[in-house]
Amino acid sequence: MTFLSGTFVLFTPSSLLRYSVFVLFAHHNTMKYIYDIISYLCEESNMRGEMNDYYVYILASKKNGTLYTGVTNNLERRIHEHKMKLIDGFTKKYSINQLVYAESCHAIQEAINREKQIKGWIRQKKIALIESVNPEWNDLSLS
Repeated sequence: MTFLSGTFVLFTPSSLLRYSVFVLFAHHNTMKYIYDIISYLCEESNMRGEMNDYYVYILASKKNGTLYTGVTNNLERRIHEHKMKLIDGFTKKYSINQLVYAESCHAIQEAINREKQIKGWIRQKKIALIESVNPEWNDLSLS
C-alpha cells in the first residue's frame, strides 16, 4: 500500500476551492474512497450555501439504439465532449451522442446513486423512462 497526495479542484458558483487530500490506495477500493472524498467536499460547499446542480443523463446512438447513462456537474460541457468525441471510451466507440434524457440533482451523492440505479435497470425500463418525457427520442441538446 502507498499513500498519494493530490489536489481536488471543485468549481462552485462563487469560488474555486482547492483541497489537498491524502488517499490510501487499497487496490480495489480506490474509486470508493475518491467518491467518498468528493461527496464530502461537495456537502461541505453546500453547507456554506454554495448550491451546485448535478445531472444524470442518458445518451443514445439513435432511437432505440445503444444507450449510455452518465453523471456530470456541467451538462452542456459534457454533452459537447461526447458530441466532439473528446473522450475515449464507450460513447466515442459506438457514436453515442444524442441526449435523450436528463434530470438534475442537488447533491453529488444523490446523482451518483441515481446513475447507479438507472444503470442497474433492464433496457426496457430505461426505454420507458426516456419515452415518458421524450417519446420521439429527440436530441434534447439541440433544443
